[in-house]
Amino acid sequence: MRSLFLFFVIFLCNFFHSQNKQFFYEYRFIPDSTEKKQIATEIMILDIDKKRSLFFGQEIYRSDSTLLSDSKKGIFSMPPDKLMISEQVIKYPNSSQIDYVKLVSYEKYIVSQEVKLPWNLVSEFKTILNHKVQKATVPYGGRRWTAWFAKDIPFQDGPYKFYGLPGLILELEDDTKSHHYTLKGIKDSQEELVYPSLNNYKTSKISYLQFVKLYKNYRINPVANLIGKIPDYQDENGNTVSGQQKVREIEKIKLDQIKKDNNIIEIDLLKK
Repeated sequence: MRSLFLFFVIFLCNFFHSQNKQFFYEYRFIPDSTEKKQIATEIMILDIDKKRSLFFGQEIYRSDSTLLSDSKKGIFSMPPDKLMISEQVIKYPNSSQIDYVKLVSYEKYIVSQEVKLPWNLVSEFKTILNHKVQKATVPYGGRRWTAWFAKDIPFQDGPYKFYGLPGLILELEDDTKSHHYTLKGIKDSQEELVYPSLNNYKTSKISYLQFVKLYKNYRINPVANLIGKIPDYQDENGNTVSGQQKVREIEKIKLDQIKKDNNIIEIDLLKK
C-alpha cells in the first residue's frame, strides 16, 4: 500500500513538472437545431503549460501552420475551402479572467471576459480512458452542462471556457446533447506551443459586453464593414460587376450561413 501511495505521488509530481501537456478532444456538435441528424465533428486541442492553457481546433492549426510555412518560402497558398473552428480560448492559472479569440466577419477580436462557474459535484462515477471520473453539473451560456472530471489528472481545466473542477474535465455535454466533448488522447510536448500568427486579420481587444453587441449586430447585418469597400470590377467573362452587387451576393451567403448556425454553444447570445 505504501509503495502504491509513493507511485501516485511520483505520478502527480511528474504531471506538474514534466513537459507541457496536450489533451485531444473529439468535439461533436449540431450546428443547426432544425437538422439534428447533421452532426459535425472536429478534434480540439487543449495545450497546457505553466503560464496558460490554450484551446483551439486542430484543423485550422494545421492550415495556419502550412500557410505560415509557405509564406516564409515566398509561396502564396490558400486555406482549405471548408468551415473550420477558428475560435480560441486562453485561460490563466488561478484566475477567472480568460481571453476569447473570435473571428467576426473579416476581423479578429480578443475578448477579455470573466468566467465564474458555480459547479455542483454529484456522487456519480464512471471510467474514461482508464481514469476514474466524477460527475459535476453547471449552468453556462444558456445551457446546462454535465462534466466528468478526473482527480488523478491534476489540472483544473477542460474544453472551451470550462474550468475550476478538482481535476481535468474528460467529458462534457449540454443537456440538449447538441455539444459533446470527449477526451481521446494525451501527449507530452517538449516545447512551448506558439500558435502560428498569419497577421491576415485586423485584431482588436474588446470587453465581453462590447463583443456581445458586436456579435448580435453582425448576425443582423454581416456585411456592414464591406459597404463601400469593394470597387467595381470585371468578371472572367468581361462583364462589369458593381461593388454594391458583390456586397449583396456576400450578404446573402452570410445570412444563409448564420440562419443554419442557430445552435451555438452560448445560446443566450442569440437572445434579443
